[in-house]
Amino acid sequence: MPAYYIWTIGCQMNKAESERLGACFAGLGYQPVETADNADIIILNSCVVRQSAESRVSNKIALLKKLKNEHPDKLLAVTGCFIDSDMEHLKKRYPHVDYFFKAGDSPPWLANVMSIVSLPARPAPITYVPIAQGCNNFCSYCIVPYRRGRERSRTFNDITCEVAELVRRGTREIVLVGQNVDSYGHDLPGKPELADLLTELNPIDGLFRLRFLTNHPKDMSPRLIKAIADLDKVCEQINLPVQSGSDAILKLMRRGYAVEHYRRLVERIRITVPDIALSTDVIVGFPSETHEQFQETVDLLSEIKFDTVHVAAYSTRPGTIAARELNDDVPRAVKQERLHSVETLQEQIISEINAGLLGKTIEVLVEGKNKGKWYGRSRTDKLVFFTDKDDHTAKLVNINITKTSPWSLQGKLEPNVSTRRTG
Repeated sequence: MPAYYIWTIGCQMNKAESERLGACFAGLGYQPVETADNADIIILNSCVVRQSAESRVSNKIALLKKLKNEHPDKLLAVTGCFIDSDMEHLKKRYPHVDYFFKAGDSPPWLANVMSIVSLPARPAPITYVPIAQGCNNFCSYCIVPYRRGRERSRTFNDITCEVAELVRRGTREIVLVGQNVDSYGHDLPGKPELADLLTELNPIDGLFRLRFLTNHPKDMSPRLIKAIADLDKVCEQINLPVQSGSDAILKLMRRGYAVEHYRRLVERIRITVPDIALSTDVIVGFPSETHEQFQETVDLLSEIKFDTVHVAAYSTRPGTIAARELNDDVPRAVKQERLHSVETLQEQIISEINAGLLGKTIEVLVEGKNKGKWYGRSRTDKLVFFTDKDDHTAKLVNINITKTSPWSLQGKLEPNVSTRRTG
């Protein structure tokens, strides 16, 4: 049987697009394999949001040159944000690659099949579903708008039909993804909002949970916050990137909001959904960032106490506004020191938050088994492990937490009782 291999790094949008590509190959009779060596078709789904990610992509393409030379009949294609408008330059730089195609596009030889077969072939407890493509914000550090284009929303009917079919096939949790999900629908007739889409999806039989990401602080509406509180399948978890605690740095980043706006938004969210879990993204070492400005970020993180902080050291992305207009003047060593400071602080914060769950019973959607233990996530996206002899794959179970750490929780299986607003 012919085989395919898909290598994916980067955001959840990349993951969703890789799942669709895999579904197309499966529909054509291909089976997935774990290594490129055993594949007839090799797809690299790339990310360049950070220099480290771009380096991994470049290295991966280079490593496959020997395999391609030895087996020229293997088809090698690269997609994702690594692909810019200069396709000819990429073809000259990597002549062993058969095809380059832009993020979100169909590979040339699958264009007709993608419209027919586009859903995962195998049931999965959790599936990422793109609801919009592109971004209109043009934050100064971000390459995404240049690689994925302007915002384009999928129709209500398209998304609803896909989610219903995924649930029919066995998916129990849907994660709606977009570069900025809060802008969903602004380009559609009638201008529906994300809150409307969540309301439409919530009643689907067999669907256990709904999540969405990524949000933008300047675009998140009160209606969306209320939908989280009112709709029983929408999880009490929001990813809300702040990026910096300094107004001066936020202005250079072109984020479109000030720190006080972010504080008020978090306050409104926590009043409406008291048991919400908040995650955020932070960039340290942005051009011209002083020690005092970095300390403003530390103070904000200490004040708000996020459940998760994704922190990265700034790296210049050629083609962005920051690359053209700002000098990357913060030394690498200083960036790394600031990054580690945030990581250390966050470990302390999440240790305290998770310790508060000790002895509580929380609802967990079981994803699978690892090293003899079942694992899954709570509604607030906590990773939970437990042991039991029965098969709990893709089921909702109640777990009494007996041990906590910054990274995960452990517990024991409890009888199925209502845990709607815990964990």
